[in-house]
Amino acid sequence: MVILLVILHVIVSLFLVGVVLLQQGKSADLAGAFGGQGSQTAFGPRGAANLLTKLTTYSAIIFMLSSIGLTILLSRSTADHSVLSGTKSTPATQTTPAKK
Repeated sequence: MVILLVILHVIVSLFLVGVVLLQQGKSADLAGAFGGQGSQTAFGPRGAANLLTKLTTYSAIIFMLSSIGLTILLSRSTADHSVLSGTKSTPATQTTPAKK
């Protein structure tokens, strides 16, 4: 289950990077290249959400859910393990620095 979720997570992350890089910026027209706003409204161009915007939203949701799922699955599988599990902390095994 963890391996399947990791594979899904990697695929979705690569897809998300690709979709974000394919999108145009808000002022990607010729006037935006020279610093002008062109014939835009007061708050910039905002048309209807196109396919790339919807794909970005859905892939971001899947990315976040798979991240949360991986965190939960990995914390449950390693819940009884600790960094110090298996070391004995008795005073006899501890070393003291040598005096000069």
